[in-house]
Parts: sequence; C-alpha cells; structure tokens
Amino acid sequence: MNDETRAFYPFVVIGAGPAGLAAAEAAAHFGIRTLLIERNPGTETRNSGSVPSKILIRAARFYGDMHKAAEYGASPPKDVEIDFSLLLERMKRVRARIERLHGPLHLRHAGVELLEGEARFTGHDSLSVGGRTIRFGRALIATGSNPTKPDIPGLAETGYLNSENVFGLRALPKRILIIGGGPLGCEFAQAFCRLGVKTAIAQDEPKFLPLEERDAAQILSDSMARDGVEIHLNSTVINVRAENGAKIVELASNEYRTILTVDEILAGVGRVPNIANLNLAAAGVEVGTDGVKVNKYFATTNKRIYAAGDVCLPYRYANTADISGLMAVDNAFFNGRKKIDFQTIPWCTYTDPEIAHVGIHMWGERAEAMSVKTYTVFMQDVHRAIIDGEDRGFVKIHVKDGTDKILGATIVAKHAGEMINTVALAMNNGLGLSALANTAYAYPTQSMAIRMAAMAYERVKADRWWPRWVRRLRMPAFKPPMS
Repeated sequence: MNDETRAFYPFVVIGAGPAGLAAAEAAAHFGIRTLLIERNPGTETRNSGSVPSKILIRAARFYGDMHKAAEYGASPPKDVEIDFSLLLERMKRVRARIERLHGPLHLRHAGVELLEGEARFTGHDSLSVGGRTIRFGRALIATGSNPTKPDIPGLAETGYLNSENVFGLRALPKRILIIGGGPLGCEFAQAFCRLGVKTAIAQDEPKFLPLEERDAAQILSDSMARDGVEIHLNSTVINVRAENGAKIVELASNEYRTILTVDEILAGVGRVPNIANLNLAAAGVEVGTDGVKVNKYFATTNKRIYAAGDVCLPYRYANTADISGLMAVDNAFFNGRKKIDFQTIPWCTYTDPEIAHVGIHMWGERAEAMSVKTYTVFMQDVHRAIIDGEDRGFVKIHVKDGTDKILGATIVAKHAGEMINTVALAMNNGLGLSALANTAYAYPTQSMAIRMAAMAYERVKADRWWPRWVRRLRMPAFKPPMS
C-alpha cells in the first residue's frame, strides 16, 4: 500500500464477517485483485457470534446430559463441578482452529490483501482508511450488524451484556436475567441455566420465538422450565438500578410488578445494521428499512457498490450472509442475476430441542392465499429418537394441497438444524414429497421422520387415486370363500 500504483483495487470488501469473507475468497479465486478491510481483528462469527455461542451451548448440553446418566446405564456424578476456565480454554482452541481455516493467513494464501482500519467513503468510487485514499472498481459493503441498545431506564448506567461482550466474561455469574425471547435470548438462557447459573428470562410477548409455530415455542418453553429457567412472558423490563453490588430489575406484566435481583443482565433484543460511520451519502448509497438499500441483485443505488449480509438483509443469519456475499460477486463481475429466495433459506435456534424452519409459516400471507396441507410426524414415533432418548418434538412439512410441492417445514428435534437441510435442498431443487418418500434413508436415523412425513403424503395420494383405479380395471369385489 505504500506506492500509489497500489491505491486502486478492482474489488474492495468492507467487513470480514460471513458475507465479506465469502465474497473476498470467491473474488480472489476468480483472479480478481481484492482488498478486504476490517476495523477489528477477527470476525463477528468467530469471536462474538455463531462459533463461541455454539461452544457455550455444547458445553451446557454436555453438563445437562450428565444428570441423565442413569437413563443410559451409568451412575450420575454426585457433584458436577463446572470449571468455567476450562470452557474458556476450549473456546480459545476452537477459535484458533477455525481461524486457520478462515483467518488472515488463509486469506493471504487465497490471494486476498488485508487492511485493518475503518473504511469511510469519500466519493462514488473511493474511500479512505486511516487517512489513506483507495479507489475501487467495485466495492461490497459487508459491515454486518450491531446488537440493539435497549431503551430501558437505568440499564446503560447499570451495565449489561450483549451477544458480543458476553464472551468476555471471565467467570460465570451466580444470577443472570436474559432480556428477549428470540433465538439468541433462548439459547443463552438455557445454556447459562445448564451451566449452573440461576437464570431468568423476560419476554414482552406471549410466547418465545415469535417467528416460529406456537407448538414449537411451547415445547421450548417447557424444556427451559424443566431445566430450571425462571420464565416471565408478557413481561417488560421497565427499570434497572444498582444496589449493594447487584442489579435490581423491575418487570411489569399488565398490572403486576416483579422485582428480580441479579448479578448480570444480558440483552438479546435484536440487531441493527452497522452503517453509522461509512459516510454512505458521499458514495451516493441510499439507506432503506433494512439498512443499506439494495435491489434483488444486491446492487445499491451506486452501480459500483453492492451490499450483502446483515447490513442490508431482513434475515440476519450467517448462512444468509454467506450466500448473499457469493451472489453479489457473481452479479458484480459476471453479469449474474442471482438473488436469494428467502423461502428456501433455513434457520435454526440451537436450544434443546433445536427448532429449525424453512419456507412459509401457516399464519403467513402465502399460506392464507392458497390451500395448504400439513404432514406431521412426532419424534416419539421415530425409532432412532426413541433409542437415543431424544423423542421430544416433531417434523411438520407443508405442501400445496393436491400436489407434493413443498412450501415449508418446521422441525423440532435434538438435531433439527441438521435435518432441515434435507427439506431446504428439496425445495431449492424443485423436489417434492414424493421424491423424499422414494429415497432410501439410513436406518435408524432421526432424519427418517422426514421420510415418514413424505410417506404419509404418499398414502393420502394413494387413497385419492386407488378407488378410481379399481373402478377403471373393473376389479370384482372380494368374496370370501364358502366354508
């Protein structure tokens, strides 16, 4: 970067989250000279997002399973002592291992040039980083999102954790309140509780996971209650104050008031696009309701600049960010017309059981506009789930009535995140339930629940055409032999 000939790049990526990493690696693979700018070392997903949260959840699940040892023929340990420092060490090792797969050294080997600093647009085809001007042919804004700052009196003054700084804890608190009953809040509430923390969760709606089916949310609520989470639904945090080294929280539910005393508060109430310091106006990039305004091909209002991931999309998931980054590269450099069909993008909440979804919801506009048939299989009827003692949950697959076209699915199961990919694959490739029914699955597996739902469709289809087929062949009615 010291000589002026290196001040121009065909492609500049701002942000090294899932979207930025995917885009930078893809562009470099195609021989496009690429500069990746990241203001913080490491990426959101590795250091304060999906990776560390799943490490925490895996540890919590392990501790929870210890108490069920007797179900599998082992004596449960009398005193399960949790050493949080060992968990932090494992988190460090896992991060380092993944860093080798997607960190700076890997990116350099892939041909990506790296620059640490904060990018700020200075024109339609230029930006500055630390006072240095860089011109570009194409640019991708992939700066991700930040945790929402709750507007709760006293919370900022008292101090609270969010999805980013929670992994800076050096010791487990004795008592914690989780604000928000979305995916992040539910995951953390169950994990902290299983790690021995006295945990409460406050949700201002009548159920957890507002975007999920009611019976799925109810199964999760029951599971968290069994674990020992103190649940406050239809409850709003109206005030927080510090007192004698603790945090005093006042909850309101209709006319009732509840006071909680905790050591830490974790706010998991959503995320907002990270665009504050980009100086988008100088680049002619407009902002919309979901952040940076893009068309369906990820182009902004400046034809040189694209955006991908949380900074512009309504669904803020790592897999959505990753695929949008890849599509943006194809569209920017190869005249691609790739766009995301959000109806085929799966997501998963990594609680126990996991809750995964793809496609329509039964209360959505698309479902109301057409006739929909749902095929349901309960995990208590799936052999492998029974064998594993993991039989809570169900598989629901929605199809357009009279056809086998899959419109969506909800899976509640121990491994729902793995299972939902089968349904998403079928939807992406136009495969119907008949194709899933005619596929041989390994036995016994929990994914057999998907095939069982498909077989239920086949039986309904057979009930429709079989009487007509019998009449067509004029088969005589069965007469029992004379005795």
